[in-house]
Order: sequence, then C-alpha cells, then structure tokens
Amino acid sequence: MTLFNNYFRKLGNFVKPFKRTECFIVLSKRTFANGAYDYDLAVIGGGSGGLACAKEAINLGAKVAVLDYVTPSPQGTKWGLGGTCVNVGCIPKKLMHQAALLGEAIHEAVAYGWQVPSVEQVRIDWSALTEAVQNHIKSVNWVTRVDLREKKIEYINGLGEFKDPHTIIATMKNGSKKELTAKNVVIAVGGRPHYPDIPGAKEYCISSDDIFSLSNPPGKTLVVGAGYIGLECAGFLNSLGYSATVLVRSVPLRGFDQQMSSMITNEMEEKGVKFQHRCIPLSVEKLASGQLKARWLNTETQEESEDVFDTVLLATGRYALTQQLNLPAAGVTTLSKNGKIVANTEQTNVPHIYAVGDVLEGRPELTPVAIHAGRLLARRMFGGSSQQMDYENVATTVFTPLEYGCVGLSEEVATDRYGADNLEVYHAFYKPTEFFIPQRNIRNCYLKAVALRDAPQRILGLHFVGPVAGEVIQGFAAAVKCGITMEQLSNTVGIHPTVAEEFTRLNITKRSGKDPNPASCCS
Repeated sequence: MTLFNNYFRKLGNFVKPFKRTECFIVLSKRTFANGAYDYDLAVIGGGSGGLACAKEAINLGAKVAVLDYVTPSPQGTKWGLGGTCVNVGCIPKKLMHQAALLGEAIHEAVAYGWQVPSVEQVRIDWSALTEAVQNHIKSVNWVTRVDLREKKIEYINGLGEFKDPHTIIATMKNGSKKELTAKNVVIAVGGRPHYPDIPGAKEYCISSDDIFSLSNPPGKTLVVGAGYIGLECAGFLNSLGYSATVLVRSVPLRGFDQQMSSMITNEMEEKGVKFQHRCIPLSVEKLASGQLKARWLNTETQEESEDVFDTVLLATGRYALTQQLNLPAAGVTTLSKNGKIVANTEQTNVPHIYAVGDVLEGRPELTPVAIHAGRLLARRMFGGSSQQMDYENVATTVFTPLEYGCVGLSEEVATDRYGADNLEVYHAFYKPTEFFIPQRNIRNCYLKAVALRDAPQRILGLHFVGPVAGEVIQGFAAAVKCGITMEQLSNTVGIHPTVAEEFTRLNITKRSGKDPNPASCCS
C-alpha cells in the first residue's frame, strides 16, 4: 500500500492516492478470458438463479454473457428479463395476495370504528390492479437490464442451445443466429406450466403465465390443480370477489405437511372456495357465449361432472425447459425421466457445464434457493471457494388467504425417517389479537414443532398457519438451521402480543392427548 501511494505522490496532482479499498479492488480484479473462448461463463437463462450466478462471477473478474428468451405462452403472453419470479411468479402473486388482504381489511375496518361508506359495494378494479402490477414488473425488468449493462455482463436476448460442449447458438427474435463460446456454462432455464393432454387445454385455458396480466376480469374461475400455485391463485381470486373452484387430483399441497394443508383448505372453503376432490379434467369447450364448459371425472366414483366458467386456470405442475437446449450435443446425459438435470453439486456429467434453479431434479423450486446456489457456484468456479449449497431446512411459505409457513421436515417425513416413537410433536391453536374485534375465524390458526423425543429434543420441523406466516417462519428458519432444540425454544421470551411468540409458548404434545386450545392470551 505504501509503495503504491508513494508512487502516485511522485505523479503530483495528476492522480490521487488510492484508498485502501480501491487498491484492494485493483489488485484483486482478474480477467479470466484468455482468447480460447469468448467468455469465461455463459449463463443460459435470465431468471433469479442465472442472474445471481452471472453477477457474482463478474464481481470475481470473469467475462460473462447471459442468454434469455421467453417463448410466448399458448395464450400469447410474454415478458421481460428476470425469469418466472419477477414476471409471472412470486412478485405478482404476492402483490395480488396483498390486494386481496387489503380488500378483507376494508371490511374489518368497520368493526374497528372506521366509517366506510357502502362497504358492501367495495369492489376490485381488475384493470387497475393488473396495470399496477405490470408497471411494477416492467420497472424491475428495466432495472435488471441496466444492472447488467453497468456490470458489463453481455445480455443476449436469444434462445440458447448447444452446438458442442463449449459452443452455444442463440436464435434471436428476428430469426438470426449468434454463435458464442464459453469455458463454463450454467444452465438456468427454469420451467414452464404443464398443460394436460385434454381437448381445449392450450386453446382456451390460461396458466400462471397469463393470470397476472389478464386483460379482462377472470370472473368465475376453475383452477385445475391443488399445489401451492393453484391454491394461491384460487385464494386471491376468491378474496378479490371472483368465484373459484379447485379440482384436486390427489391431495392438496402434496409434499407438504398434510395436517397443515387441511388447515389451509378448511379456511379457504369457509371463505367460499369450492373443492372437487379426486377429480381430473376431461375437456374444456368454448361456448357461443364465450364462456368455457369444463368436464371432469371423479376417479373414485367414476362420476363425470361439468360446469360453465369464465376462466379455466391450469396449475398441474411445471416442466423443465431442457428439451430446447440440445443437451446431447453438449454431452449432458444426466437427465431424470421428467427432463430435469440430475446434479448433486450443480455439476453435470460434463465437468464445465452446471445447472441451478428449478431445472435441477429433487431441489426446492424456490427463488432464494436458486439465488444462493448460483452465487455459491460462481464462487467455486472463479473465487477459489469450496462451499456447497445446503438444500436442507429451506423455509417456504404458501401465500393462501391464511398463510402457511414451514421449515424442516413435515410430520409425515419425520415419522418415516425417525419413527413415531422417537418423535415428540408439540402443537397449539392460538388467537391472533387482531382477529378478536372483527370476530374473524380462528379455527385454523395452528402451529406445531416436530422434534426428536430424546433430550434436548432437536427440532426437525416448524409449521405455522396464520397471518404473515412468511415473516414469522423466516426468523425461526435461521434457528432451525443452527440446530435449535425445544429446550432453547421454550426458554426464549416471546414478543407480546405477536403471533410469532406462539412458538415460544408451545408446551402441549400430541402424545399427551391434552387440549391444545388456548385458555387465555396473556397467561
């Protein structure tokens, strides 16, 4: 440092001495590209995981290109840079969920003394809502593009596919081809909604790709599928005033704790959402009126039913966009039956080709997971790090009208893994303070901790159904990651009155058979 500053002092006023941080940046900056390849890293896919990896790589001195192209949905919907989360996933979903909560809050405000004229006439303006949501999304698209430009990451708006293990061909919007080479490649193409093979599916139905920019109010809606996307969409549509019916093929929220899932669906039914259980779609037909006649089959009774809807929204799962990549040309063979890439450490069978995000087999399809995995991968490639992504104990939240947040193992998985005799499940119903005055339903406000039975009872999973579940579970996720025990949780003093403090008050076990309903809020 002294050597550098003395040197620049001799240059007089032409150059100012480096600050310590500036000198570090100059000395640590590296340019990996050596002429053999156009780029040190090419990322195929401009979603959360791919962008996080690209940005971290550029910070570590790599020369990086990002390829991204959105093929329009069957209904013609397309969007900008940023991937599913920003454009047709987490962000617009949460905004519409918030719109629904605000609508409910207007009615509750009357009980708190607010004078709301003609509360029964309060309605949502769908066009205003979608315009506000889309304006926000477009602002994020713009900021993302500016960020790439400022970081000197080359953005190629083209559909990428492999020509050989190090060569990628991008098909541009106008049909022209752009060829580039890269020393390393990260596949981060994510997935798109699956359309069932039934008459009328692609012709007349929409998916989560379309709902957030739908030009007309959805009206009476049939939601096919009861995963988290289906339940979230049905939840906010119903709360916004649009009748919603959900076709459930097997169980709601398959893969989640089923007791908590039942709490969610019970709440939704009480709010007016209709559920058709053990049903699969048969066809969707467009009537002369413009409405859609949907037919479905109950797989238990073999009874067929039909009804007329304004909108049919398909939420029957997603598929990975690997088929368009021409992976055989790259030599990538580690694919699962559903087309996802099997890569335990994000590295495929081709050493310089990696994958992050929803395209990976057996990994949580969550934006923060993709972001964290992408950053860690870039550090291993260009920063000398050896840290691997830890996919255990990842928290998540289902943004249904009454939210469900969880981290760790479900009770079913914990039982399969450890045996029921080796577990202790603490549980409780609770009363959110803000529910009292408007006399809101509290029957489904419930939480539980799944722990090992032997002291100190390490917690394997925490589950919470109630308001702001995502905010509640995020903090406890760090504790579970650190190996929190029931002893430590019960010795934590809660913040009163909050719903999060209910975890610190857990003391009744399922094994005891005692009533888990609260007797008082302050004792």
